[in-house]
Amino acid sequence: MKIVTIALNTFSSFLRDKLIILFGILFACVVLLMMTSLLGMKALNSGANAHQMQSYVLSFVAAIMSLVSGCGSLLAAWAAADTVASEMKSGTILAVMARPVHRWEFLAGKFLGVMLLMAVYVAMMFALSYLLAWMGGETIQASPWVLLVYPLVRYAIYGAMAMLLVTVIHPVLAFAAVMAISVAANVVDPAQHYSNMFWTWVRNVLYVVLPSTALLSEEKFLVITHATLKKTSWIEHLTVIAYGLDYALVCLLLAMWSFHSRTLKRD
Repeated sequence: MKIVTIALNTFSSFLRDKLIILFGILFACVVLLMMTSLLGMKALNSGANAHQMQSYVLSFVAAIMSLVSGCGSLLAAWAAADTVASEMKSGTILAVMARPVHRWEFLAGKFLGVMLLMAVYVAMMFALSYLLAWMGGETIQASPWVLLVYPLVRYAIYGAMAMLLVTVIHPVLAFAAVMAISVAANVVDPAQHYSNMFWTWVRNVLYVVLPSTALLSEEKFLVITHATLKKTSWIEHLTVIAYGLDYALVCLLLAMWSFHSRTLKRD
């Protein structure tokens, strides 16, 4: 019950956060500007080039959603880092702990609040993807649950990582570190070969340690057409989702362990 209360309070504080509101307004303006291109594509669609336009429209939708999804990663990392740091900086965490609330319950509630925010964001992403496809005169062939679960699990990883880092460093540095880790994880390619054995070893270590968030990218399902439709087995889906949840859980547990010994005085 304490965890749920903290989560709801955290979520409501996000809805009043001026930075998040400004982020939402600016981002909505950018997406609206990009929608005009889809209307032009729909006008060019004819029976002769239907297959070509289907692939082109879905690829364009995937590109837009890639931007939206990437901004979601930024939002998850920043929200997780800021919500813990702001409580400590303001000193309100001392009042919360006086109830009493265990430190692990505090972090668990904060993490759940972040995930509630990201659940709303993913729902908006889901609606936007279908709206964009409809505006382009096409339909999305992917299973709806994939477009909901995959990004939510990916954001859980980013949120848990940011929460772990913010227990030891400044929230801005924690946010920057998560973004750097995200870029490094996408750059590391196990199929790439290096002539230098040292860099090969470094690449292999990074590939194992860093989160393979590309596995949890829903964007690849947005470009599937009738002609290229291939079913992904439930075993593959469950393996990827289990990996993401496991990585997020490990980061969250490490955050609780680190937070347990940290002073709660104001920075």
